[in-house]
Amino acid sequence: MYFKDREDEVELRVRSKESLDNGREALLSSPSTSNKPVIRSFDCILVAHIIEDEGDQTFKKQEAYINQLRAKKMKVTQIIHENKVFYGVRAPEEIFEKYKYLLKVSDSCNWVCKQKDYVPNTTRIRVVHFILHHTFIGTGEGLRDLVRQNAFETLFCLHETKQQRYLKKKWANWGAIRHLIYQPVNDIREYFGEKVALYFLWLGWYTRLLIPAAIIGVIVFLYGLAFFNTNPLIKEVCESNITMCPACDKRCLVWNLSDTCVYAKVSHLFDNEGTVAFAMFMAVWATLFLELWKRHLSLHVSRWNVYDWNEDEEELILELVNEPHCKPKLYVHSYLRSIVELVLVTLVLVVIIGLTHVLVICRVASAMLLYDSSWKFLSENASVFAVMLGAVVHYLTIQIMTRVNRFVAFKLCSIEKTRSFAATERSFTVKMFTFQFFTLFSSLIYVAFFLGRINGYPGNYVRIAGNWRLEECHPSGCLTDLFIQMAIILVLKQTISNIFEFAGPWLKLCLKRTVFRKQLRKCGNCYRKACREGGADIEPCDICNLRDWLKNYHLNTVNAFSLFNEFLEMVIQFSFTTIFVAAFPLAPLLAFINNIFEIRLDAIKMLRLERRIVPKKTNDIGVWTKVLEAIGVMAVIANGLVIGISSEFVPRLVYRYRYGPCANGTATDIQCMSGYIGYTLTTAYTSDQKVRQDFTFDQMLNNTYCSYKDYRNENDHSFTSQYWLILAARFAFVILFEHVVVICKFIVAWFVPDNPLQVKNSRLSDKLFRLKDELWELSQKYDNRSTDV
Repeated sequence: MYFKDREDEVELRVRSKESLDNGREALLSSPSTSNKPVIRSFDCILVAHIIEDEGDQTFKKQEAYINQLRAKKMKVTQIIHENKVFYGVRAPEEIFEKYKYLLKVSDSCNWVCKQKDYVPNTTRIRVVHFILHHTFIGTGEGLRDLVRQNAFETLFCLHETKQQRYLKKKWANWGAIRHLIYQPVNDIREYFGEKVALYFLWLGWYTRLLIPAAIIGVIVFLYGLAFFNTNPLIKEVCESNITMCPACDKRCLVWNLSDTCVYAKVSHLFDNEGTVAFAMFMAVWATLFLELWKRHLSLHVSRWNVYDWNEDEEELILELVNEPHCKPKLYVHSYLRSIVELVLVTLVLVVIIGLTHVLVICRVASAMLLYDSSWKFLSENASVFAVMLGAVVHYLTIQIMTRVNRFVAFKLCSIEKTRSFAATERSFTVKMFTFQFFTLFSSLIYVAFFLGRINGYPGNYVRIAGNWRLEECHPSGCLTDLFIQMAIILVLKQTISNIFEFAGPWLKLCLKRTVFRKQLRKCGNCYRKACREGGADIEPCDICNLRDWLKNYHLNTVNAFSLFNEFLEMVIQFSFTTIFVAAFPLAPLLAFINNIFEIRLDAIKMLRLERRIVPKKTNDIGVWTKVLEAIGVMAVIANGLVIGISSEFVPRLVYRYRYGPCANGTATDIQCMSGYIGYTLTTAYTSDQKVRQDFTFDQMLNNTYCSYKDYRNENDHSFTSQYWLILAARFAFVILFEHVVVICKFIVAWFVPDNPLQVKNSRLSDKLFRLKDELWELSQKYDNRSTDV
């Protein structure tokens, strides 16, 4: 006997049968499986130019490839239109039966496929697309080689008219903006596959979590605005009679500190006590966002039955479906290639950092030219205009370097020789993001940590090529320069990039529309009653098929890295929202407003302006999760350094409790910061011969001295004891800030588990159900065997 106790056997068999029946009833009653859809459309469409010479090698390769598809029992329907030939490819059900069976017996089994009577269109397209790209002719050439040789023009999959119309109405239209971040993620997944659905799921979740960050950022901004006119530091600047040293050589004159009253007010908006709290909040927010995203992701992939999906097993299954006698692609590694790749990546980063130095030179040169301008308005505000001009030039550099970085990253991936497309995509993602990060943030790093700290002092200024003086910080601090740089780049990048991202495909489609309408007229009209009525067993005629194929053919092309571009854009925005956010508290608000439009823009572009992207199966956003975690760590470091080094927060604290009127506890709180601006300045006298070499008699306007921002002795210009104390306090603050924030991040990561209890319990019940199902089948076999005996 198989069971020790016959009563236990019967009871277990009944319970297993009840569980199985209940599960089957639940599946059959669900909306997605209640009606078996009839697959009428073709899985993929191949397009080629007509070659009349049958002796031509290209024609022979074309015919050989189509014959190879037919040898795999693919149904290939050929329709000729003008100078092109369209091949509609439809795979037999036998292929998908193999796929479902192999999926069931694999470790990453999606057991629900066993219960379904059909294969979703997303799966059909994915399987057929894989087979088409892994079908080779006698010469060993595949589809990619034949496309490069112009044997075929393109390959694309078809939009489904009914589902496309439904998603247009519910999701992919500008009117849906009123729903803010609502998205029918399950419908997106059924139409575009899990990979696209997870992108929009992540984008919606990111946008939702931006709401609290945007609110607190606005509160911090309003806090600075509330003390706009009453802050004692601002009053000290605006009412000052201090004469400052010339900001440049030759035409620059001495100036009054009170002339920069507006600049001091703007500086206080982004350099106040609330900035510190906001930077700490955003560092913790980045961790909280990631942890909550993992829970949100886990919930959806569990519902979609891809929680246990495995990339390698999926690839092996597709390989076996395509070729039963295939051999696995082995993992290979070459230390020589890795060293070459590392050296080349380093060289690219050196070039990008070199471009940052060029941008610095451009800023310095433009500032000197503006100071020498005959226009009084330009010469008086030369430093501000130089920062703005530098930001615009930086943005243009970003646009150019983005294309260069993409080309270089592709070439490096070809050297690496990755095992699969997924591995290539991961490697390309890491390289491209690294290049883009240095391209975007190298200039910001200079402004944040080097601007005004390496320029020297009167009598010993640091000059580029011995002519141009490096820039100086305003007496109110350097944080405003960082804010201006970030604001311009972020606004330009979001607005202009989105305009081109949508306007480009839309204009291309408008230009193609005239040609498309002419071709539709040449197709003729279908008068077949069955085609208009449709139905379960109706096969569309060639005219209907051709009209549908032409409609999809004239849409904008889409490549395998289209979704990567969308992810990269949003992750770069996430970097701006978290790194250096201490200098720009309004960044989360701008990101939130942009994303409201970004969701609809991407949806409209993907559904209405472009060909249907090939559905891909996955259960996470891939290497982007690691990239986001790295950005969270960099946000802690960068914001700590910005507040500790770039901001005036630490020097103000030192002055308040060490050198100011409140140091002895006798002054009132309002007077604690009295005299701070003068405390941060040092006087240079024209009696010093070196000072006279930098400033001419005309520049000084008969003044025998002027002030500049630094902590130096007036006699020998050496650093004062205050400088070293403030420097020590700055580093102490950075260490304290980062340790506190890192501890908070660890606590948040521990407190918020990756998987909700609902997912854990659901997976536990699912495994038990599958085991009962297998045990029930085994008991059925045992009963049949016992009956035969």
